[in-house]
Parts: sequence; C-alpha cells; structure tokens
Amino acid sequence: MSGPVFLFVNGVVSPVPTPPVTKLLESHPGAYTTFRTHNNGLQLLFWERHLRRIANSAKILFDTCPKLLFQPGTNLTSTSLQQIKSMQWESVISSLVNDSMIKAIPYALKERKGETELAFTALVSGNMDNLTIDKRVGEEDIRRVFDLHLHVSLYAPVVFGTRATGAHLAVVGNGRDVANAKYSDWVRMRKPLEKLRPPSATELLLSKDGDQILEGCLTNFFVICRKDNIEDDSERAEKTHLKSTYDHTLELQTAPISDGVLPGVVREVVLEVCLEIGIPIREVAPSWSKRHLWEEAFITNGLRLLQHVETIRVPSSWHSLGSKTWKEITWHEKQFKHGPGSITMTIQGEVIKRAKLEGYPIASFVT
Repeated sequence: MSGPVFLFVNGVVSPVPTPPVTKLLESHPGAYTTFRTHNNGLQLLFWERHLRRIANSAKILFDTCPKLLFQPGTNLTSTSLQQIKSMQWESVISSLVNDSMIKAIPYALKERKGETELAFTALVSGNMDNLTIDKRVGEEDIRRVFDLHLHVSLYAPVVFGTRATGAHLAVVGNGRDVANAKYSDWVRMRKPLEKLRPPSATELLLSKDGDQILEGCLTNFFVICRKDNIEDDSERAEKTHLKSTYDHTLELQTAPISDGVLPGVVREVVLEVCLEIGIPIREVAPSWSKRHLWEEAFITNGLRLLQHVETIRVPSSWHSLGSKTWKEITWHEKQFKHGPGSITMTIQGEVIKRAKLEGYPIASFVT
C-alpha cells in the first residue's frame, strides 16, 4: 500500500493523522473485514460476501466472546446483552458499513492515482454505554451501540504469477481461538509469533501440531496434492469412463472450518469455482508429513486474491518453539517449482471471472 490514507469514524473523516491499519486494529476491539476495488477502481471485490462476513463475525463474537467485540470497561450486564441479542445482525451491520462507504468513496476517489486501487478495512466495535436499558430498544438505538471505523488507503495490486511475487511461508504457531470470526484482537495476539519469522518469510502459518497446517495469520492455505490412497487395477478401470478435465489422482486440500480456520471470502470462492470446473476438493488440513505428495500450493486473502507459494518452512522440533527465536530453530523446507502451477493458474483465472461477475459498482456510493 502507498499514498494517502484516511479514517472515517461513523461516517466522519478523522481530523487526526490516520494510523496504519494494524495500529487501528490494535486500538479497538471488534469484528472487521478487509476488501478492495478492482477493474481500475470501478468495482468492489466480493462486496456482498464481505458484508455478510463482518456481520457474521460480529454476531459470533457477541454470542461466544463479547469482550472481543466491546470496548474495555463496557458494562456487559445480562440485561443489556439481551436487548440486542435478537437484532437483525446483517441488516444493522451492513447499514453501518454502507453509510460510511457513502461518505468515504467520493473523498477517496479524489485521491486515487494512476493504476492504484482503493483498499478498505471496516471495523465494528461495540459500546454499551450508548444504550439506554430502561426503555424499549429500537433499531436506531441498536445502531448507536456500534462504532464503525473505516480505514481507506491506496493499493497497488501485485501481478499474479511471477517468481518475485511468490509467497515464502513458515509454520510457527498454534491455531486461533474463535477462529470462525475475523476480529481485531488477533492482531495483538499474533505478535509473539514474529520472533519466529525467518527473514525471508512473507506469511506465517498456523498448525495443530506442527504437521497439520490450518491457515496463515492473514490468509487461507491450499495445496494441490496427489491422493495417497492406492486403488487396485479394477477400481482404476471402473473410473476410466468418467470424463474429467483434471487428473482424478490430484485434489485440492485445505483445512475445514471445523478445524478452527477463518471462513475467508476468497476461500469460499475458491471452493465454489473448483466444484464448478471439476477440480476434486477434500477439506482436510494438509499434512506436512505428506509433503512429498504436494504438487502446488497457494494462499488467499481479500487483497491479493491468490498468491502462489514458492517455499514452506517447518521447524524440526514443534514443542520447543516457545523458547526460541527463528535463528535458534532448525528448519525443514519444501520448495515448489518457480511460478504458479497449472491448476493454481486455472483457479486464479476462475476467481477473477467470478470477481467480475460479482463486482459491485463503486458508482452506487456516489450520489
């Protein structure tokens, strides 16, 4: 990211210098999502999906761990919580985000330059102090319970597919708590992992046990893997009549949501397009001990969409990570051929097609 950054708080541009997005997230609890424009600033990528995701994340935090949603010191009494428990989460949260986007988009478009896109992080934080508990609560009262911070910056998309843009990954930590929600406190919680980051690593991966790989700190993780079950000749012969574009001995693997990974927006799109075009999918955490079966790997998030993987490092001793820095660790490394593999490139192309199909016009926010 480069160029001017802006912060809108409940639809009003902040008069103070805008902090980096990580500092914003460290300073406020809540649910958030990060998204951007594409097509030369004309459309938002997977806008409706991002709205659903931030609303779902806020509801999950409210239901399971309210302290991750509300400002510190908020009086979370059973009475006050009950008043907003049954609200229409998607409607209320979407309305808050849309209101801020209407204010922010014209402002940001004036600052957009050249080939850059606009990147946004929307953060919803709760503040029960704004709720009066001695009267019947309506939708407007509920809206006032939440503050909406909208961070806006310029983003230069990375060209997909070149060796220089490949990801270098390192497995360094355990999975997240409340992993099915995207929440700001994770930015603070992942900081201790940084001491384990090798200098070449561009993303850190999380694991159950040093073998089963769940996701990245900022991404979802996928491998194209050769199937490890061996069919006998008769079973193989039975399948020869099935016409498929892709070798049935290969499959896409990624950890299931039930293992404790974030249901990423692009993760969802990848699974949908693979089902459509016939790439076999198995939702299982890729196993490092079976890395000899891995043919390709990639990661996904809302800004880069897909990024192919060049290397993955895993520590030789998982249980000693807590007392070490990256310099003290002996690493095992898996290298992939330079550049994305053919299936990764196919999936990337299909995701781009879906992005164009679902593109939300930025002009909708300009009155």
